[in-house]
Order: sequence, then structure tokens, then C-alpha cells
Amino acid sequence: MADHKKMALALAILCFLCGNAFLPSSASSDSFLQCLSTVIPSNLVFTQSSSSFTSVLQSSVQNPKFITNTTVRPLCIITASDVSHVQSAVRCGRANGVRLRVRSGGHDYEGLSYRSVQPEVFAVVDLARLRGVQLNPGEASAWVDAGTTLGELYYAIGTTNPGFLFPGGACATVGVSGFISGGGIGIMMRKYGVGGDNVLDAKIVNANGDLLDRAAMGEDVFWAIRGGGGESFGVVVAWRLKLSPVPPTVTVVNTLRTLDQGAVDLVAKWESTILSPLNVPDLTIRVVVQNTVAIFQTLYLGRCTDLLNTLRNVFPELGMTAADCNELTWLRAMAFVYFGNTNTPVEGLLNRTNNVGDHYFKATSDYVRRAVGSAGWSSLYQQWLSKNNNGQMILEPHGGAVGGANTNTTSPYPHRRGVLFNIQYGSNWCCDANGTMAAAGLAWLKGIYGFMEPFVTSNPREAFANYRDLDLGQNVIGKDGLSSYWSGRVWAERYFMGNYRRLAAAKAMADPTDYFRNEQSIPPLPK
Repeated sequence: MADHKKMALALAILCFLCGNAFLPSSASSDSFLQCLSTVIPSNLVFTQSSSSFTSVLQSSVQNPKFITNTTVRPLCIITASDVSHVQSAVRCGRANGVRLRVRSGGHDYEGLSYRSVQPEVFAVVDLARLRGVQLNPGEASAWVDAGTTLGELYYAIGTTNPGFLFPGGACATVGVSGFISGGGIGIMMRKYGVGGDNVLDAKIVNANGDLLDRAAMGEDVFWAIRGGGGESFGVVVAWRLKLSPVPPTVTVVNTLRTLDQGAVDLVAKWESTILSPLNVPDLTIRVVVQNTVAIFQTLYLGRCTDLLNTLRNVFPELGMTAADCNELTWLRAMAFVYFGNTNTPVEGLLNRTNNVGDHYFKATSDYVRRAVGSAGWSSLYQQWLSKNNNGQMILEPHGGAVGGANTNTTSPYPHRRGVLFNIQYGSNWCCDANGTMAAAGLAWLKGIYGFMEPFVTSNPREAFANYRDLDLGQNVIGKDGLSSYWSGRVWAERYFMGNYRRLAAAKAMADPTDYFRNEQSIPPLPK
């Protein structure tokens, strides 16, 4: 396979990747729907009997394995077009014993924003209609509606306020709200921190249906919503984001190297230079390792000449030349990162459809604090990566503003000082959810995850909340009808580490009856 075809394939797969227990009955379901009908326009509520129910449910599903008859589907979908609709849905739900799940971009890896693992009656509040960006030229902040995607945010900033950026992720169809709620790692975090570090204010609908800003919700809850996971503290409907300066020209490069071209030694050299000496915050090189190749995805906040001078000193083995560079505006660079070419118009970032087709996938994550080394990477390629064309690892470098000596730690994202990089493992297959291909894909993922155990963190084996994985554990509902804090530790201390108790305390303040919950939501701290 030609190098450019290998790169295109890898990039395509890359983006894949109450104090009272509720006992809802058919009567409570009917009364809930009746309540909605009096406060929300009927054309915004889609029940299971609606001819459009399935198409609305599937409209932002990013993993088709959850579109099956075995998935627990919502009683209805509320496509809120105004904040008042969210408030009404919460009040009707609380009054009638129907819980809500909230969806923005639909990239939740376990689909918990629109499905339930256990049988229960619930409704989905879909925020896709609540999207918009309010910003003014020259101002270093923007109000962003919760249903906005990262691509829509990048386009709004790049066309209206081109001297600024928001340090988001590489995938344009990810929802801004989900990105921030899980912490938000991205390709500019070494310069500006994770997404949750860049929030100035927010508006949230609490479990009483009240709309609160930062001052009203309090600093503990404001801290918690910026990385403590979605659907735990309420429904965030808008974020005021801090924007950061960006030069007129940035440089992006995709460099593909095969095993025959020294991919193993290059990945080993890359990981040894992340914190020192390649501790240049303006430079990010993330790596995708797959099959027999490694793709080095470079973003430099400056011109090609300066990038090449830096790499010549610390990473000459990569062999980057001026001919490899793409000097672009930040907006066009983000389009390049997502699409993998300079030909797709930036308007493509406005497309909310991920076009995953019939490929199913499963993902999980790790953190690395000491280099894997050439021998480890060589074994990894030989035993695992080369055996699966549809499996990959995405390596996100840390350090700088996200993990350096002067790191700002005012949001719950805990994987900071001493972390070399995050790993996202992904396996995809076609074209059935539970057949032979699925079994093979899942077995490969389990195998490579087991292989990496000696190389990654332990006690706990750290994981990233935005790469949600139910295999790490699920909430247990106690006799009091609340999610158990103690059972939640099994999975939550891997995502949040020492911040878990503080998050549970914030949950007890914001939602003591545990109305907003799913299989991996923060439980309230016991009294």
C-alpha cells in the first residue's frame, strides 16, 4: 500500500475513534409526556411512536453498534431549541420519575448520552439545536452554546476573531460540551492547557430546573463541571470560553514512516523528548501507530523555518523538510488536522455528520509516565499492531501548560505532572455488532491493553474520562436509591484519581438526590 494511502486510512479510522428511588410506571411515563406537551412545542418532542424517532435518535450516533434492538432506547427525545425547554424537561422529569440523558455531539464512546445499559425509563435531551457562538473581534472570550461542535467553534473563531484560538481536540464533530465536561485534551494543550482550564463561566440547569451561572452555582460546582464528567451535576447549556492568541501563520505536517523506515526508533525517540528536551509549548507532535506505520502529526504555532530549526536540534531523525510543511492560518490548520489535506474547504468543519458508516468500534485508554523504549515498541508492532489493520494507538503528548512545573490545576483533569503521554487504543470492525468480527476486534483490544500493562501507570491504572469505558466499572445503586460512592471508586479513581472525593462532594451539593446519573456518573458523597 502506498504511503499516502496508508496515511489516509489511518486518518479516517483516527477520527472514529433522588433521595427516593425512581420506580417509573406506564402511568408516570404517560404523565411525563403529558407534562412535556403543555410546556414544549410538539414538533420538538419525538416519542417512540413518531415516524421520525429513529432518524432523530441516530442523527448524531457516532458508533453504530449502539443502534440495535438490544439497546435500551429512550421514552422520547426532546430536541430543545431554547434553554426553557431544558428547564421544562427537568421539571417534568423530576415530577414524574423519569430521568434524563443529555446529548450534544454524540461521541460518548459508550453511548450513555442516548442509551441505557440497564432497563429503565428515561428521556434524551438533545442539544443539537442549541448551538451558536457569540464573540466579538479582538475579544479574548466567547459564549458558546452547549450543542455546538468543535468544528463550528473553530469556524466561528477563525472567521470572526482570527487572532485567537481555543485549544480543542482534533475531531471536529465532537461536541464542545462533552469535550469540556470530560476535561478535554487536545493538540494545543501544551501551550494553553486542557479544555476545562479555559472556561470562564457557564450556565447550568440544575436538578430543580433552575438556570444558574458561575456565581449562583458556586465555585465547587463550577470546578466540577469542567472535567468531572457529563450528566453528573446538571445540564450545562452554555460555556464562556477563554480564547488565546495565535500567530497569523501556523505550520502543520503529517509525516508517515514505516517499520522499514525506522518507525520503532522514531517513536522511541519521540517519547524520550516530550518533556526534555522537546519541551517547546508552541510545538505539538502527536503520534498514531497502526499496523506497520507511525504517523507524526505536527502542529507548530509559528512558521516552518522556526519549526525546522527546533527539530534540527532535538529530533533530526524525523527528517522533516521545508517541502513537508503546510503554512496556514489556524482555522485552515484545524481543517488540515481533521481532514488530512489542504484541499477541503474550512466550511467542511461545519458538517456535524461523522459518516462512520457500518464500522463498529471500541476504545479504552492509558497514561505513560516512563518511556516504553525501542524494545517495547518493537514487540508491540510485531505482536499486536501488525496483526490488525483496523486497530491503532493514538499518543497525545503532555507536558508544558498541561503538566509542567507551573501547571494551572484549577480544573478536575488530574493526569498532569510527570505524564509523558496519553494513549487511546481503538479497534473497529465491520459490519456486525456481536458477530465473529466483533469478537476478533474486542479480543485484539483486550490483548494489546494487557500487553501494555508493564509500561503504563498503576495503582491506579489511569484512564481518560472522555474515552469512557464501561469495562472499567459501573455504578451500583444502593438501598437508599443513590449511586454508591464506594462502588464508584472502582472506575472513578482511574479517571479522576485524588479529585474523586471532591467531585462527589460537589455532586452532593448540586444534585443530592442523584437525579442526573448514568452508569459512570459521579455519585454523591455520603453524609
